[in-house]
Amino acid sequence: MSKEILEATRALAREKGIASEKLFAALEDALLSAYRKTPGSARYARVEMDRETGDFTVWELLIPPELEAQLIVETIDDEMTVDPETGEPREPEEPEIDPVKFAEYQDQIETRDVTPHDFGRIAAQTAKQVILQRIREAERDMMFEEYRDRVGELVTGIVQQKDARYTLIQLRERVEALLPKSEQVEGERYEHSQRVKAVIKEVSASTKGPSIIVSRRDPELIKKLFELEVPEIADGLVEITNVAREPGYRSKIAVISHADGVDPVGACVGPRGSRVRMVVSELRGEKIDIIPYNDEPARFVAKALSPARVREVLVDDDGRQATVVVPDDQLSLAIGREGQNARLAARLTGWRVDIRSETEFAAEEAEHGYEEEEVGGRCAAILSSGRRCPNASLSGSRYCGLPAHQALAEQEGDRVDGPSEPAAPAANRPAAEPHPGTPASLPDPAPTSPAASASAEGG
Repeated sequence: MSKEILEATRALAREKGIASEKLFAALEDALLSAYRKTPGSARYARVEMDRETGDFTVWELLIPPELEAQLIVETIDDEMTVDPETGEPREPEEPEIDPVKFAEYQDQIETRDVTPHDFGRIAAQTAKQVILQRIREAERDMMFEEYRDRVGELVTGIVQQKDARYTLIQLRERVEALLPKSEQVEGERYEHSQRVKAVIKEVSASTKGPSIIVSRRDPELIKKLFELEVPEIADGLVEITNVAREPGYRSKIAVISHADGVDPVGACVGPRGSRVRMVVSELRGEKIDIIPYNDEPARFVAKALSPARVREVLVDDDGRQATVVVPDDQLSLAIGREGQNARLAARLTGWRVDIRSETEFAAEEAEHGYEEEEVGGRCAAILSSGRRCPNASLSGSRYCGLPAHQALAEQEGDRVDGPSEPAAPAANRPAAEPHPGTPASLPDPAPTSPAASASAEGG
C-alpha cells in the first residue's frame, strides 16, 4: 500500500507540475490529521514518511511538563484574547502549540513509535481531502506566480459567460479572467465562445485563487496590438511614445523612429493600410490617428490636431499653453464632435490647447494691439487678408524689414493698406507668445508624458 501511495504521489506531481516534496509534506499532514481522529491518539505527534520506500511512522512527542507549560504560555501570548465584535476580553481556546516550536526544543523531547496498524475508512477519507486541498492550494500559488508579473501584457481568451457586472474570459485550462463592466468598451458585445484580446490590468491573490482583471479600455491595449502587427515596433526600431484614447470612438498615437530610413507612420499604417486595419478591426472600428513625434511643441500640437489643417501655433512655454489658429472652414474639424479631436490632441501632447479661427484671431489682434515697448519677436503688421505678418521684427522695431511695414511706424494702426507679401513662408513662422485675450479654452489635459505628433488616420 505504501508503494502505491508513493507512486501515485510522484505521478500526481508530474501531472500537476507541483514539486513532489510539497506533496509529500501534504501527505504527512494528511496522515497526521487522520491519526488524530483515531481513538486514543497522542496529543502531540508527528508523521514521517520515507521518500524511498513510502513507509510512514507516527511518532508521539513526549514533552516534559515544564517545557509544555512554557510553550503554552508563549502560544497564548501570541493569540488574540479580545473579541473582535464586542471588544471584551475572552478566554482563549485550547491552545495548539506550533509544531515549529517542537523542532526548536527537539533535544529535550523524546519520541515513541505509535503507528496504528489500520487508520480505517474515516482516516483514509480525511487524508484524501487534505491532499486534494493542498493540491488546489499549490495550483493556485503556481497560477498566481505565473501571472503576477504579467500586468500590461496582451492576452487572448474565450468568452465563457457574461452578466450585468462582468464578463468571464477563459485564458487557458482552469485559468479564468474577469472583464468588469468598467473595463469594457461601450457598445461592444461579447458573445459566448467569442475570442477576444485584452490586457491584464491587475492580478491579486484571493482564497479562491488569483483574481485576474483584464481591460479593453486601457490605452496599453493599442500599444500591444500595434506591437503584434508591426515588426518594427516589436524590434524596437519604432516606438509609440504616447497614446490618447476615447475607447470605442477615436484614438491618437504618437510614434518615433529610432533608425534612419524607417518611416514610423508608414510602418504603423502598413502596405495599403493593412497593419492599422487589423488593429482597427480588433477594436471594432475605433478610428486611429497616427502622429509622428516632434520635439518642437508648435509642430507637435499642429500635427496632433489632424485631420484639421493648421495655419499657425503660438506657444507659451511657461504655461504649456498653445494657441492654434485654423482657417475658418477648419474650425469645427479641429475641435471635433463635442471637442473630441482637440481633447485628444491635448492629452497626447500634454499641452493646453486653445483653438481660434483666422477671423476671430485677426479681430482680437486688431482690437488689443501691442504696447509700444514691445520690440523684437514677430512683426506687428496686419495684412490685407486680416492675418498678422509671420516675419520676425527687426531689432528695436515692431515691424519686419518690408518697406510697407516699416512705414506703419509713421502712421496710426498696424493694418497695411496695400497687399504686402511676407518674406518668409508660412512653414517658417516663428512661434510667438499667445495673445493676452481670454478665449474659451478646452479642459486641461490629463497628465501624460510629453508626446509628439503628425497625423495619419487609419481605418
